[in-house]
Amino acid sequence: MTTSAELGLPALTVAPGGVATTTLTVRNDLDIVEAYTLEVVGDCAAWTTVEPARVSLFPGTSETVTVRLAPPRSPAARAGEFPLGIRVLPTERPELVTVPETTVTVTPFQELQAALAPRRRRGWLRGRYRTSVRNLGNAPGTVVLTPGQAGEELRFRATPERLRLEPGESGELRLQARARKLIWFGKQASWPFEVAVGPEPAPAGKASDGRGKDSKDGKGTGGAATEGTAATPAPTPAPAPADALTAAQRPVLEGEFIQLPIFPKWLLALLAALIALLLAWFALVRPAVRSSAKQAAEQAVAQQSATPAVPAGSPGGGPGAPAGGNPTAPGKPGSGQPTGGGRPAPGPGLAEPGTGRQSSATIDVPTGAGAAATGSYQVPHGKVFDMTDLVIANFQGDQGVVTITAGQKVLNTIALETFRNQDYHWVTPIQVPEDQAVTASVTCESPGTPASGKQAPTCHELLNISGTLSDIRQGN
Repeated sequence: MTTSAELGLPALTVAPGGVATTTLTVRNDLDIVEAYTLEVVGDCAAWTTVEPARVSLFPGTSETVTVRLAPPRSPAARAGEFPLGIRVLPTERPELVTVPETTVTVTPFQELQAALAPRRRRGWLRGRYRTSVRNLGNAPGTVVLTPGQAGEELRFRATPERLRLEPGESGELRLQARARKLIWFGKQASWPFEVAVGPEPAPAGKASDGRGKDSKDGKGTGGAATEGTAATPAPTPAPAPADALTAAQRPVLEGEFIQLPIFPKWLLALLAALIALLLAWFALVRPAVRSSAKQAAEQAVAQQSATPAVPAGSPGGGPGAPAGGNPTAPGKPGSGQPTGGGRPAPGPGLAEPGTGRQSSATIDVPTGAGAAATGSYQVPHGKVFDMTDLVIANFQGDQGVVTITAGQKVLNTIALETFRNQDYHWVTPIQVPEDQAVTASVTCESPGTPASGKQAPTCHELLNISGTLSDIRQGN
């Protein structure tokens, strides 16, 4: 004696989101009253129920229960054939458990989720976009992009050309929109376009005939149900052509490429203004400038031609001397001294012409840290020093202040840390009278570090002065 159980259909076909039912008949062949627990086992257990899930039978009796299959429309209900088993477990005699089985075919469905980012791009020639795609269907598929535009201004390229996704898997394709020609001048142009995201079209001759695996005997599609069938499952839909896919199967994304001109309008206005200025310069300003320069040169030549020559025997009778022999006017440009046989009376403190000689001196000023020191060069008695050059050397990089004076005149005050070598040159010499000095006063804040790399114990500055040392003019 044993327990027997039989499913109403040997095979079932169900679509995700739909419901299919069959029956299970349990018979008690024992000689005792037995209670049976009915439990679904296999890959379909998550979305299959038995109603009722527990029955009690007297000896020799049977009962039929309903088995309901309701797979969700999601990637969790994978497409394909799966075994379905119902464990019939007796309470009193558990060793007599039995598991009748059948085959369940879950039909495939296609659903895609897609997004284009960014939706709008700006550029001179091309724009790059990212298309994210997620397979919400229950079967693997290959996704392709089909961009389109109302005109022929754009060309498109997708990378990669196709993307294979498993159920629930996400991926990304890169799309490039490229204009066929540049816009050199003028306004920007807007090119809207659409991108259809869909499965790759199946090769010709491989389309399904719309029937399930067991459609030949009518059992898989609910054609001729066996005895005890409560309801027939939904038939398998035939694949739709590419142009008849639903919005969920083939979403269409909208994008836009804004093409910018190479040269904006304000640049054209600027170029036009510059050209106008150049034309005005060559047409009006330049001739006027050349005419003014020519006129000034002619006036200078005329004035020079009108200046009378001075006789050689007159006082100050060098070339270019003014009429009347004014001894105080320069006879030669830049000489600073009158020419000719006559010589004016020398004044006190002025250099005697013809007695000057080049002279230079070095002022060495070592100074302790935090102290002040002074170094000087004194002009000898009866001499005048015309200083033309001065060089200061802060070769250690000391920090502090140096003040340079020539006689009673302060020439400059400099922060030592701002230089290593500093030189000054004068076209008009600085005159230092007799018995006065060129002085360098140094206040040392911190000794520097010379080229040896070791900090010096004291500040040390050198001044070199150059010029002309001349005798003082003597009176008549």
